[in-house]
Amino acid sequence: MINQDRIVKEFMKYVQIDSPTKNEKAFAEFISKELEELGAEIYIDDAGEKSGCNTGNVIAKLKGSKDVDAILFSCHMDTVSPSIGIKPIIKGDAIYSDGTTILGADDKAGIAAILEALKVIKEENVEHGPIEIVFSVYEEGGLFGAKNLDYGKLESKKAIVLDSGGDPGEIIIQGPAQDKIDVKVIGKPAHAGVAPEEGISAINVAAHAISKMKLLRVDKETTANIGIIEGGNATNIVTPEVNIKAEARSLSNEKLDNQTAHMVKCFEDTANEYNTKVEIETSRMYGAFTIDEGDELVKLVKNACENIGIKSFTNSTGGGSDTNILNGNGIKALNLGIGERKPHTLEEHIYIKDLVNSSKLVLEIIKSI
Repeated sequence: MINQDRIVKEFMKYVQIDSPTKNEKAFAEFISKELEELGAEIYIDDAGEKSGCNTGNVIAKLKGSKDVDAILFSCHMDTVSPSIGIKPIIKGDAIYSDGTTILGADDKAGIAAILEALKVIKEENVEHGPIEIVFSVYEEGGLFGAKNLDYGKLESKKAIVLDSGGDPGEIIIQGPAQDKIDVKVIGKPAHAGVAPEEGISAINVAAHAISKMKLLRVDKETTANIGIIEGGNATNIVTPEVNIKAEARSLSNEKLDNQTAHMVKCFEDTANEYNTKVEIETSRMYGAFTIDEGDELVKLVKNACENIGIKSFTNSTGGGSDTNILNGNGIKALNLGIGERKPHTLEEHIYIKDLVNSSKLVLEIIKSI
């Protein structure tokens, strides 16, 4: 049986171990010791060296007592800023920070749920198949831990990621692909008061290009955004250069290709109109994934939800997660809701019942295989 007092205590302990993105080493070492005490074999891969973190992904393996296929559970260890010196506080039936930092339920609530389930398995001698665990680095800002994961160390072909803000019972079966678009608009400097006609304003070119674009909610499956515009040094200089960072996302790879091409064309066509140039770099950050409603892994999670008395429902998301990368590397992965409320804000919190239900669900999934 899941121990509510223990999981709350452990979660609050976890969030007080600083693990901002690229500086997850202290937490990785701590959680590795906990996993070892539960009988897991631990391996730290070289994702840290490849991505600029001070540690790699934590990979843990527990041998099974049942002859079934291995299953992978995954969460990320890093937290967004501000996350140094988190002080968790219980208010009523939920856990908050003291308001000066984020809480870190994204994604240490998932880690707490997995660890509590493993403790129950050990205490109650629950029969189970092989279990693999990946606690990744540098998820926030690019999914770099999962991208650089040592997949050769894993046997699992199916995975459960615990990193969605929905209620426990939410099953994310569809996630978008994302493109990053970096643009440099090149104009021509001139004195803005004496001879503005001799210049070409990169700001003006950029503004006209952006005004032609389909942005924000493009359609039901597709979004696009201009996130950062930088340029200019003084009001009396016609701005010679502007740098722009943008993104596009879609649940359809084909639609994403079309949206990115549309945005690029708007910049190029406008530059031609103004007799100037643009330099554009696009990169696919991750691919889309879709898991069929009738897939056996979806059925497994739905049945586990029913067994513990929580309502299951499938959903799609507009955000990226390690789930995208796992699916792109041949591991069928679902992302489950764990009740992260207002993540990435100072109001982030999680209800204790959601923490407990997430752990119950992990335990039931393991029992059901």
